[in-house]
Amino acid sequence: MLSTELERSPVATSLGRVLVVEDEATIRETIVLALRDEGFEALVAEDGYAALGLAHKSDRIDLIVLDVMLPYVNGLDVCRAIRQEGNPVPVLMLSAKGSEPDRIVGLEVGADDYLGKPFGMKELIARCRALLRRRRLTYQEPQNVLRFGDIVMYPQECRVVARGNEIGLSPKEFRILELFLRHPRRVWSREQLLENIWGTDFVGDSKTVDVHIRWLREKLEADPSDPKYLVTVRGFGYRLG
Repeated sequence: MLSTELERSPVATSLGRVLVVEDEATIRETIVLALRDEGFEALVAEDGYAALGLAHKSDRIDLIVLDVMLPYVNGLDVCRAIRQEGNPVPVLMLSAKGSEPDRIVGLEVGADDYLGKPFGMKELIARCRALLRRRRLTYQEPQNVLRFGDIVMYPQECRVVARGNEIGLSPKEFRILELFLRHPRRVWSREQLLENIWGTDFVGDSKTVDVHIRWLREKLEADPSDPKYLVTVRGFGYRLG
């Protein structure tokens, strides 16, 4: 089931519209209440089908808080479908499975952040704020065109064209590629990429960078197994070209 109306706080003070996808009523209601108390608006979905239906209305959604274990369509498949459609909306994935392999799977299907259960509402709100802040920074870049080979980026429009085809990138993928395009051939270590893209408040390890580089290669490279653009510099990090 899905909510047909926004759970509204005053529009003038709204920090953004958040889709909360959680089948456990107590957890779902607690998250919605916490979001509303902080000035967010909230849509709710109780299963994967409902989540996909609302995600298609991406102009109304700024962030998705997505549980992994859902009826009908699980959260991993929901996130994968959203990314395959080219929808760049940030996704914060929730799961009782908090091991490193589980977090990596979540990131590989396109989640921007991963929060293990149980979690505190203050931490969830902080992560929501961070994801929305980074999304807005991406959309506020000055207009110019960045080119390297057959990759063309239009920062203000948040569009990327590669080999003549427009491709969909998540906010983090977009920011990583923009950083590379603004500094072609410069080598970036994993730690430098984490600091520039995820920020100093990121909790995790450098494998997150590798996951996102792999995703970018799959979208940009003619042969991701033999990359021509996003090149690994062994012992140092990554560079463009």
